[in-house]
Amino acid sequence: QVQVVESGGGLVQAGGSLRLSCTATGLRFDMHAMAWFRQAPGKEREGVSCIRASSSGSKYYVDSVNGRFTVSRDNAKSTLYLQMDSLKPEDTAVYYCAAGRSAICDVPWYSPSRFAYWGQGTQVTVSS
Repeated sequence: QVQVVESGGGLVQAGGSLRLSCTATGLRFDMHAMAWFRQAPGKEREGVSCIRASSSGSKYYVDSVNGRFTVSRDNAKSTLYLQMDSLKPEDTAVYYCAAGRSAICDVPWYSPSRFAYWGQGTQVTVSS
């Protein structure tokens, strides 16, 4: 049984930092692209970042976080990370971790349909 669990969310002031973690078990972690999505109240789920299966693989970011967020993974620990710096109030959302249907970030990588397994989400709140 595949389990995807996020952690690390919380409340932070604008300009601050948070690091999200995601562990995925029950699958060959090193064979799946992984991604972070987020969903703010009243908005659709949005792709934030994607990293292909190889730890040194290509990374993709939505424009609004490029240069502020960094995605990484440790395949030995079956863990995905999202380092979030220079946070803004508009980053407030529930952040979800997702395991892809393949080893690459299939185009379009920001489409939720490209991902087979999802966590329950972790709340990130950025105060102004």
